[in-house]
Amino acid sequence: MLKFFKKKPKEKLPPQLLDIDGVPIHEGDEVTAQRYELGKCKVELEGLQFFYVSIASGKRVSYVKMIDAITGHQKVKKA
Repeated sequence: MLKFFKKKPKEKLPPQLLDIDGVPIHEGDEVTAQRYELGKCKVELEGLQFFYVSIASGKRVSYVKMIDAITGHQKVKKA
């Protein structure tokens, strides 16, 4: 059979993050975390995964741990 219609491999992209109010979050944004006593954080992208890095303590937390179970948004508020 002819293979004219080959599927192209999909390029993987980082997930789209939304804060608790539904505002998009991008790399480099400053947010206030509502979990893990992080306080003000800076959003960093490493590979295809986002991390919240506390400005005060330097503690790093993955975006996966900040997902709100009901809405699917992040438990952070964009500054």
